[in-house]
Formats: sequence, structure tokens, C-alpha cells
Amino acid sequence: MITSTRRVSPDAPEVRISFSLDHTSDARDADDLTQTFPDLEQRLQPVSPCMSLKESVHVYKEHCRMAREFHQVKHDIAALEERKCQLLADLVEDQKDTAEISRLEDEFRHLSEENRTLVTAHGERSRQLQRLRRPDSS
Repeated sequence: MITSTRRVSPDAPEVRISFSLDHTSDARDADDLTQTFPDLEQRLQPVSPCMSLKESVHVYKEHCRMAREFHQVKHDIAALEERKCQLLADLVEDQKDTAEISRLEDEFRHLSEENRTLVTAHGERSRQLQRLRRPDSS
């Protein structure tokens, strides 16, 4: 990396200019500078750093890392909300099934009781019929 420091005038602060002849570093930095985060409001988008200041580049990279984390968290929240909706739909379906099972159990108890009553009545009527068909032996 080549760094040069110059004063433009005696009362002006120094200006530092840095550049590197290492193309891989430049390409990686260029990729870092072209990152966009559509999930973020415009006012929260990372601002391109001043490449001559290490702190500026560090802050930019940290901001990009936090933006990626924000995107991941937002994605996770969306997935969890979708799962929550699915579970709520399953719960409603289960409650309907439970109500239907309860109704069917009540109906089964009622029909079982009615069946016992009818079987008893049938037995009594069959005995009465047998007595009526038999000639009276007395």
C-alpha cells in the first residue's frame, strides 16, 4: 500500500491519500462498497466510506455486517410468523376435530342407550308374543 501525506496550504489540515496495487484487495473492497440492503430504509443504508480512513472503512464494514444480520433476523421473523400462522390454523382445525369427536361421542352414547332400550323392548315383545301363541295350559 502506498500512502502520501501533503498539505495544500499552511493553514489547511494534512490530506492523506492511500492506494494499493494489490488487485484482489481492491476487488474485494469494491464488492463491499457496492452492497445494497433493500430491507433497510434509505436513511439507514450504509454510506460509502472514505477509503483513506481505516476507521471509516471499519465503520462501513460493521454497518454492512449489522445490515446483513438485520436482514437475517427479518427473514427469521417472517419464517416464524408464517409457522405461527400455520400452527394457529392447525389449532383451529384440531379444535374443530375435537368438537366433532365430542359430538360423535355424545351421539354414540345416545344411540347405544336407544339400542339397549330397543333390544330390551324387543325381548319383552318377543316373550309376550310367545305367551300369546301358546295355548293357555291352565
